[in-house]
Amino acid sequence: MIAGGALALGLYPAAVLFLILTLFILNFFRDPERTPPEHPSAIVSPADGRVVQIAEESLAGRPVRRVSIFMSPVDVHVNRAPVSGTVSEVVYQKGRFGIASGERASAENEQNVFTLESAAGPVVVRQIAGLLARRIVFWKRVGDRLERGERVGLIKFGSRVDVLLEVAVDLRVKTGDRVRAGSTVLAVAEGKDVTRTPASGAQDGGE
Repeated sequence: MIAGGALALGLYPAAVLFLILTLFILNFFRDPERTPPEHPSAIVSPADGRVVQIAEESLAGRPVRRVSIFMSPVDVHVNRAPVSGTVSEVVYQKGRFGIASGERASAENEQNVFTLESAAGPVVVRQIAGLLARRIVFWKRVGDRLERGERVGLIKFGSRVDVLLEVAVDLRVKTGDRVRAGSTVLAVAEGKDVTRTPASGAQDGGE
């Protein structure tokens, strides 16, 4: 409407600017359908973007493998559950708004961290704010049961998502790979059906 009004008034540069801005916002908030893989042991990407780092670290005294995905302003920014599971914890941590692709972003940037209790063990996802991202949205609550690939929230504009997995999983991506939320296989938890949501307090032994 603003672009049309500017065009009617003969304000052509302003009309073009508002049109470009409108197209950018529509592109940013797009939410395409995604089809998870048929493989029942496949752990899918929680975000669209590029894998910028894969590292091992310690979480609550246990070793985990971290896959960090940088989401540029032109990527789809809707985040999805990497596995089926129950939300056991949600923690919002205030922090910096540094460059999301940087190595220190996982520890220092503002972020929302949620844990899914799944057949593959606890899977932790960090929604991390970036230089442009000033709002993290998470639609779920503790106790909610999620399906693999289900929409869980979004981060506005450039940002990053980390997923922390058990070290025993078989990684299927490497640094530099492009991934898509809900469809790209990040890893395979052999012998575990990550499409099943374990009952509260129970773990699937994979038998």
